[in-house]
Amino acid sequence: MVVTLDAVRDITSVPFKPLPQKGPDVTVERRDDGSILIRSNHPLAPPARSIGHLFAQHAADHPERKFLMQREPLHGPWRGVTYGEAKRIVDGIAQGLIDRGLNSDDCVLILSSNSIEHGLLMLGGYTAGVPVSPISPAHSLVSNDHAKLKHAFETLRPKIVFAQDSEQYARAFRTLRDLDPTILCVSVDGANDSVGFAELASPLPTAAVQDALDTVDHQSIGKYLFTSGSTGMPKCVPQTHGMMTHVVAASEGLRVDDGMERDPPQSLEWMPWSHISAGNIAFNGNLHAGGTLFLDEGKPVPGLFETTIKNLYDVSPLVFGSAPIAFAMLAEAMEKDEKLRKSFFKNLIFMGYGGATLSSDVNERMQALAIAETGHRIPMTTMYGATETQGITVVHWATERVGLIGLPLPGTTLKLVPSGDKMEVRVKGPTVTSGYHKDPVRTADAFDDEGFYKLGDAAKFVDPDDPAQGLVFDGRITEDFKLDSGTWVSVGTLRPDLIAACAPYIQDLVVAGQDQPYIGILAWPSAAALADIEQEVPGADALTILSERVREKLHAHNATAGGSSRRVKRAIVLREPPSIDGGEITDKGYVNQRAALTRRADDVARLYNPTESESVLDLG
Repeated sequence: MVVTLDAVRDITSVPFKPLPQKGPDVTVERRDDGSILIRSNHPLAPPARSIGHLFAQHAADHPERKFLMQREPLHGPWRGVTYGEAKRIVDGIAQGLIDRGLNSDDCVLILSSNSIEHGLLMLGGYTAGVPVSPISPAHSLVSNDHAKLKHAFETLRPKIVFAQDSEQYARAFRTLRDLDPTILCVSVDGANDSVGFAELASPLPTAAVQDALDTVDHQSIGKYLFTSGSTGMPKCVPQTHGMMTHVVAASEGLRVDDGMERDPPQSLEWMPWSHISAGNIAFNGNLHAGGTLFLDEGKPVPGLFETTIKNLYDVSPLVFGSAPIAFAMLAEAMEKDEKLRKSFFKNLIFMGYGGATLSSDVNERMQALAIAETGHRIPMTTMYGATETQGITVVHWATERVGLIGLPLPGTTLKLVPSGDKMEVRVKGPTVTSGYHKDPVRTADAFDDEGFYKLGDAAKFVDPDDPAQGLVFDGRITEDFKLDSGTWVSVGTLRPDLIAACAPYIQDLVVAGQDQPYIGILAWPSAAALADIEQEVPGADALTILSERVREKLHAHNATAGGSSRRVKRAIVLREPPSIDGGEITDKGYVNQRAALTRRADDVARLYNPTESESVLDLG
C-alpha cells in the first residue's frame, strides 16, 4: 500500500504517541538593556563522574548485553561486542596507552569513521585518561592537500594515530609520518607499517588502569573536537568529561518514567563521531541507557541510503535521530515500502532531527506514515547546540510545529541579546567549553563579559507572552544580510523554506543578495531526481529538465512569498557538487553558506549580471 498525505487528510486531529518527558517549565528574566535570561526549572539528574566511569558501571551491571554492532563488509552479518567483552578490550587498550607513556597531556588522533574498534579506542582513552580526537574522514580521504589533517596534527601533536584500514588511509599515514617520523600508526589489519589494533589492546590490565580511571573527573579532557571551519581552519574544542556527562544528566532530568516495560533500547547511527551530535550526545546517551548501538554504514545520499533501509529492516529503534535530509529520503522510501514502515515504527517513541530545520512538508509526510502504521503521530523533537556547547536547548514536548529549538536544558542559562532587529543567542552552563585549545585570542572573542558563549545565531519566542511555547530559530546573525533597499533577508528561515518549495528537485542551496537589489540562489540538484529524469527522458540533459522544474517551483513560491525579503529573482542550478576542500560541505552533508558564496563568487556575479542568461533561471 502506498501512503500519501491525501490518504491521511486531517493529520492534526490525530493524537501524538505519549512522550515520556517533562513539559515546558522555565523562568524568564527580562533585563533593562533588552536582554532576556531563560532557565529551565527542571533539576539536573546527578551526573556521572566521567564517561569512562559510566561505561565501567554498565559493563558490571549487564556484561552479557550487546553493546556495539556492525555489519561485516558487503552488508554481511552483524558482528559485535557485549558490554563485558568491550570492557576487557577497553582495559587492554588503556593498559597499552599507559605502557607507551601516554597521559592527559597527549592525544590519540582517529582518522576513520564510526566502527567497533573506533568506539573501543575512544573508551580506552577515556579509561586511561588520554584524550582522543576523532576528525572527519574527509580530511584524509577526500582532501587533496591534507591541509585540515595537517592542521589537526599541528594543533594536537598526537603520539598515536588510528585508522580502520591501513591501505585506505595509507596516504594520510604518509602525510603524518612526514610531519613526525616517530608517530605510531595503528590499524585493524596492521599492514603498511602500522601496528595492529589487536596488539594495542593485547596487554593484560594491571592496577594502573583503575588508578588512571580514578584520576579522571569533570575537569579532565576526554576528547578534542574540531569545528567545521567556516572561517579559516577549524577551531579545536576540548570536550571535558564534565561537559559530556552534564548533557546526559540534563536529558535525564527531563525524562519521565512512564512505567512501561521495554527491552534495552537499540539505536541505528550513521552520523559521524567527529561531531557532538553523534560522538557525544548519541553515543553517551545510548551508553547511559545501557542500550545497543548499531552502526549504519549507509548515509542519506543516493547509493548509500539503501544500506540504511536494509539495516532498518533489522533494527527497530526506540528513538531515531538524523539530519533533515535523511527524513526526506526515509519518507519517500516508506511511502512505497510497507515492510520498512512496519519495522521502523515498531518500537519508536519519538524522532529527532538536528543540524538544520526540518521542512513542514517532510514532517507531515512522516506523520502520515506514522498514523497509517500506528494510529498515532510520533513526536518530532530536536536539540540545538554547537561543538563548543554540547546540547543547550531541546524540544521535549509534543508540538505541531517544526523549526523550534525548544527551551534550555536543565542546568543551562540562555541569554538573548538584542542585535539589530534580532536576538542573539548566548549560553552559560556546565556543558559549555572554557575555550579553544591553544587559541587565547579566539577564546577571548567567543565569550561576553559575563562569560556567556556567543553562538552567532538568533532566536525568538514563538509567543513572547507565553515562553513555554518555546524558541524558534531566527537565522544566523552572520548570514543574514540587507538588500540594497535596506530590507533584511533572514537566510536561516528562507533557505529551508526554499528547499521545501523546490522538493523533490533540490538537495540544498545558498542564498545570495548582500547589497544587491534582489535575492538570488545557487542550488544543488537532487541526485535521485536527476536519476528519475534520466529514466523518464532517456538521452536528454537531465539537469536542464530539472532546472525548468525548479523554475516552476520557484514561481509558485514567489506567488505567495510576499515582499522582497522572500522572493527569488534569479537562480542557478549548479553542475559541480559542493566541495569538501573548499569548505562548502561537511561530512554530515550540511552546506556552509558563507564558504559556498565565497568559493562561487563567479556564479554569484552571474546572478546579478543582467546580460548573463546561460543556465540562469530568471523568474521575472
